[in-house]
Amino acid sequence: MLRGIDVSSYQSSSYDTDGLSFVFVKATEGRSYVNPKMAAQTKRGRDAGLVVGFYHFLWPGNLTEQAEYFVSKAPETRGDILAVDWETTGDGSHASNSEKDRFIRKVKELRPHHKVVLYTNRHFWLSYDTTSYAGDGLWIADYVTAGKPRIQAKWRFHQYTDDPLDKNVADFSSGSALREWAGA
Repeated sequence: MLRGIDVSSYQSSSYDTDGLSFVFVKATEGRSYVNPKMAAQTKRGRDAGLVVGFYHFLWPGNLTEQAEYFVSKAPETRGDILAVDWETTGDGSHASNSEKDRFIRKVKELRPHHKVVLYTNRHFWLSYDTTSYAGDGLWIADYVTAGKPRIQAKWRFHQYTDDPLDKNVADFSSGSALREWAGA
């Protein structure tokens, strides 16, 4: 298992990269928010030689516009991974299962040379998902032992804690295997 983290504007731009193979950086949310620390957080990961991914926090509605907004703001570097964050929004709503699927497909259409994965928590995966569509891979949040999420589906990334920050593992045999999969 490879170790990694995910960061947003709540985390420092000078996060510790020791022992990490990857980082996911929040890029956008809805159709108006851009992480003000995205450039610095991305530079930190690239300078450390990490595989870098970017995620978009999905809101219900305006899926084409959200996908276009996301890809217009997320850097377009070969080997970067793109992700959609599908969970409850700040106002208590969430994109539907079909909206999640349409968003992933639109991002894949707009960035055909990038892997696009679905980030969601165990509750959403088991309670709201009806298609098991996760694009190129599932990134599951379940706060249990690293690499042992309580789901039956095949996963690529597992967020296993948020204390003191979001820590993840990736189901790849090596950093080079992850880079190859990501298309670097």
